[in-house]
Amino acid sequence: MDFVEQLKSQVDIVKTIGEYVRLKRVGSTPRYMGLCPFHTEKTPSFSVHSSHQFFKCFGCGVGGDVLKFVMEIERLSFVEALKLVAERNGIAMPKREYSDPESKLRGALTEMHELAAAAFQSNLMGPAGADARRYLASRGVTPEHTAEFGLGLSDAAGQQLTRQFESRFAAEQREQSGLVMKRQESSGFFDRFRGRLMFPIHNESGKIIGFGGRTLRPGDEPKYLNSPETALYRKSYVLYNLHRAKDAIRKSDYAVLVEGYMDVIGVHSAGVRNVVASCGTALTNTQVRALKRHSGRIVVNFDPDAAGANAAERSIQMLLDEGFQVRVLELEGDLDPDEYVKQHGADAYRARLEKAPSYFHWLADRARKKFDMRTVEGRIQGFKFVAPAIQRIADRLERFAVANDVANYLGVDEKLVRDHFSQGSAERRNVHHGPQVPPNERLLLNSLLGSEAARLEVIPPLSQMPVVERFVTKRIFQAIFAMHGDPAPFRFADLEGRLADADRDLLSAVIFADEVLEEEKAHEQASACLRTLQAEDPKSEVAALRAQIKAAEREGKLQEAIRLAEELDRRARTRSSTQV
Repeated sequence: MDFVEQLKSQVDIVKTIGEYVRLKRVGSTPRYMGLCPFHTEKTPSFSVHSSHQFFKCFGCGVGGDVLKFVMEIERLSFVEALKLVAERNGIAMPKREYSDPESKLRGALTEMHELAAAAFQSNLMGPAGADARRYLASRGVTPEHTAEFGLGLSDAAGQQLTRQFESRFAAEQREQSGLVMKRQESSGFFDRFRGRLMFPIHNESGKIIGFGGRTLRPGDEPKYLNSPETALYRKSYVLYNLHRAKDAIRKSDYAVLVEGYMDVIGVHSAGVRNVVASCGTALTNTQVRALKRHSGRIVVNFDPDAAGANAAERSIQMLLDEGFQVRVLELEGDLDPDEYVKQHGADAYRARLEKAPSYFHWLADRARKKFDMRTVEGRIQGFKFVAPAIQRIADRLERFAVANDVANYLGVDEKLVRDHFSQGSAERRNVHHGPQVPPNERLLLNSLLGSEAARLEVIPPLSQMPVVERFVTKRIFQAIFAMHGDPAPFRFADLEGRLADADRDLLSAVIFADEVLEEEKAHEQASACLRTLQAEDPKSEVAALRAQIKAAEREGKLQEAIRLAEELDRRARTRSSTQV
């Protein structure tokens, strides 16, 4: 067995995928279900099969083994996914180097970011970092949180990383790192970040993939400078602090979304560990789906200025479209989260967080301030102010429930609500349906996959039966027949590798359709299915022989008709003796 197969056999696919997707076991079977991390859905269609070490989404069609999942979710090459899975599971990679040009580049970029982080942290703790340390202290950031978040200081002269990388990395790798920039007027490089407070940005696995840099000098623009997009870093995919927060998000079953790096650190210091922020950009669908893997509930706590309010509104609409239950935390005194924690303390912030109203009640509160609730007209105007947001709720029952709740809160007649939303359409589940596999065929296939004894008994006679040609899954059975002659042990992954995409989809539909049986029961079921086919198959052959006899007689081929009649008689006698 080569290293790739050895790795896949040792790794628990449920545990690995469970780090990204909330999975729920289906009864006592080895099947698990969850919301797909690769497309938007509200009804789970993403399945994981622990026995076959295989996953499949019946909504968007993506599926495969544990390495395929990690490649897709982390946006890694095959080699990088192999290394990551091995590292997480404490499995030593062989000395033979698994590599390719893309992996080599990403490996070099990862090393450069680790070196940069170490250099920035050293600068902050050294003599040059005195002003930066005073700034952090003024913002209430303790030395412990400085170390926990890996904060640092970039070299003011802009030469530290340039010199450090020059002898270790190729010019092309340096240019693509996003950490140094090529000079336009002359040869050589200079550091992108100069004299800035540095915030490392991590992917969900905890690897440093970029930086955000805040100016410490008055008048220096921009205030925040972020890494450019690289082979490691795509800002629309990354949420700041998600690698630290994801366990707390799952445990509490909600996330707190704030606007900036300092807000995250401030809220985290208040003991709220489930806090994340977008990385200097408007929230994207990809980031929302990354959050949805861990919880479908969120509290949005953006800055109180106009830009923050606009960003909050855009983010909330996106979150609602993805099916999130959204609450909104608006802090008094026009304070951002970091400032609020500093002025009022951690306990006060956590208390406000617990009492944050739903988005729709928050909108209704805005409507109460905007319109005169003492008049019927004002109450109706207030409801119409909230109605467009309610209309975005996809599920019809949920939409009516929220609408009635808001109507009661604003004092609006529920009949007006029913009239307003009577055109709502029910939610439709977007699931791809393939060809239907007959139950007996499906049961037989599942039994063969689950029992070596069944394969030994059933495959020899089954492979000779013409009925297999009429199976919807005939190419899957043919692949199993071919594998039966191989000396290597039967493995599900090898079977999947022999199939075209359409047949792999069919195989996925079959293995997730029925309860998985124990070895002995699978053997019994396979034998029963074979007996059923053997009982049914001769009937179809008899009909075919009779049709051939009639055709031969019509064409005047008497010798052929006699030969076929004798064959028909022989089969009838064989069948009679078997039934005695």
